[in-house]
Amino acid sequence: MKKVTQLTMVATLLLLLTTYRSQAQEEFVEPPSRLLSRFPFMQVTGGVVILKAQLDNFPDTLQFILDSGSSGISLDSATVAYFNLKPEPSDKTIRGIAGIKKVGFLYNRKLRFPGLVVDSLNFHVNDYSVLSSVYGERVDGIIGYSLLSRYIIKLDYDSLKMEICTKGSIRYPKGGFLIKPILNSLPVQTARVRDEYTYNARFLHDIGAGVCLMLSQDFIDDSVLLRKKRKLYPKEGEGIGGKVSMHMTVVKELKFGPYRFRNIPTYIFEDTYNVTSYPYLGGLIGNDIFRRFNVIFNYPKRDIHLVPNSHFREPFDYSYSGIELYLTDGKILIGDVAVGSPGELAGLKEGDQVVGINNNLTQNFAQYKIALQAAGEKVKMLIKRDNELIQLEMKIRSIL
Repeated sequence: MKKVTQLTMVATLLLLLTTYRSQAQEEFVEPPSRLLSRFPFMQVTGGVVILKAQLDNFPDTLQFILDSGSSGISLDSATVAYFNLKPEPSDKTIRGIAGIKKVGFLYNRKLRFPGLVVDSLNFHVNDYSVLSSVYGERVDGIIGYSLLSRYIIKLDYDSLKMEICTKGSIRYPKGGFLIKPILNSLPVQTARVRDEYTYNARFLHDIGAGVCLMLSQDFIDDSVLLRKKRKLYPKEGEGIGGKVSMHMTVVKELKFGPYRFRNIPTYIFEDTYNVTSYPYLGGLIGNDIFRRFNVIFNYPKRDIHLVPNSHFREPFDYSYSGIELYLTDGKILIGDVAVGSPGELAGLKEGDQVVGINNNLTQNFAQYKIALQAAGEKVKMLIKRDNELIQLEMKIRSIL
């Protein structure tokens, strides 16, 4: 009888323990992530992603760059003025490769996507007219960590569709790789770069940058990374704060996770405003690399999942003209012309208005930029200067 009682007590304890464990598991089971919104996005130079959304209850559709390299969310000063909004002054500053600026804020605002309203957003206000000019598309603002941290964001570069999903359990697609970045407000990942020497370093994961790779001059100097025969080509770049002078070259290899890219077009910049906090970061990896993957940003889990897409093996752009095109007040203009560049040798000058390229007079900004990517080929340009039409011929150089 005593033995039966002991067995009964053991069975009861096991049942209670199993029930407790079951309840505990149920209590901590994370609900699955669910879709909130799906909509198309647009791409511009270098794979930069532009989304459409609406602010508060204003009917106008605005255009935002999606930027993992942004620690918040922002609006263009001209857009703010258009809506007759008044930013509140602050002592906060934003830092970019071209400068440091004090910014005001619009607090507790809403952003509306198809089927989704995101509230309690604090927008800082900045001047993005340079970005609008260089991309040929109006840039009303930049969306960064403030949105990425609240949801699971999926970007499909094959279908050009973006999905916003709730936080929760998610099953990642097969055939990909999971990056576990250092993530405070900006994602930082480790990658290997190789040229004359090989180095492992930390880089900003920055889909708002329309480049493959950017390295600080400090990193280049300390690492002696580049081969001695590497030629540096002067180039003008754009970022927060305005324009900045840089150099273009090629790095033999970039590798992160199982993915390896060879002969990477690379920008080298003098990090005057310490955006990389060198030696913490060697530079950044931009969206001309990451657009080659369909990506899931799962900041709540500190995950970035990458799956190679149909663009994975597309060739890089090695063209060098030494000029940049800007769309300003409806006119396509020549920006800075680098000394000794094909643009200077052809006779182009800053401020020249581009009327046509290769007999294409459509004033299609995107088509003109593509025409200037024809490395090794000659292009004919019809220029307007001092109300006079001039035809010039330029041979596009290759940096490879």
